[in-house]
Amino acid sequence: MRKEILNLVNEYYTEKIKEHGATPKGVDWNGEESQVMRFAQLSKVLEDNSDKFSLLDFGCGYGGMIDYLEGAFGEAVKYFGFDISEEMILSAKDKYGEKGTFFSNINNDLKYDYTVASGIFNVRQKIDDANWEEYVFETLNLINSKSSKGFSFNMLTSYSDKEFMKSHLYYASPEKIFAYCKSHFSGKVALLHDYPLYEFTIVVKK
Repeated sequence: MRKEILNLVNEYYTEKIKEHGATPKGVDWNGEESQVMRFAQLSKVLEDNSDKFSLLDFGCGYGGMIDYLEGAFGEAVKYFGFDISEEMILSAKDKYGEKGTFFSNINNDLKYDYTVASGIFNVRQKIDDANWEEYVFETLNLINSKSSKGFSFNMLTSYSDKEFMKSHLYYASPEKIFAYCKSHFSGKVALLHDYPLYEFTIVVKK
């Protein structure tokens, strides 16, 4: 099932980047303002960090987070971007090739100080809730294994207004995701659900 899901995700986002190019819409976000807001929430895993650090952007798209990280952390961050869509990686290399390292295959031997993941759990398409949830937890375990100091990710919230919810998207229970991270990854977990988007962010520090 995981292989089927990854193929669907690859096809979906490859089509988006081809249609919209290296823009927020190219990674299926509404616009730049909401994208920057998400980056700010995800970056809270980095707040206590004062040294140079490596960061894996898991599901990096065209690498749009690089601009935010540069503004917030300058040269302190060594950026690595992973995406399963080759088309995304090509766009990222074309736009930010001198500012980061991009790849479409995970090296099992490499770890990073931090990992961030934005929007990778939202678009389930035709996959049912049970299989998608299993995929989410498998992916979180992978992200945890790649992260030495911590990681953060966001998900659409089950507290979204019902009339605006879409069947091809996955809306997670914030409490359930928080509990999973707290019991499996670290005692230092934060649930951020106080910003004006229909989503939440989890921050895990080790």
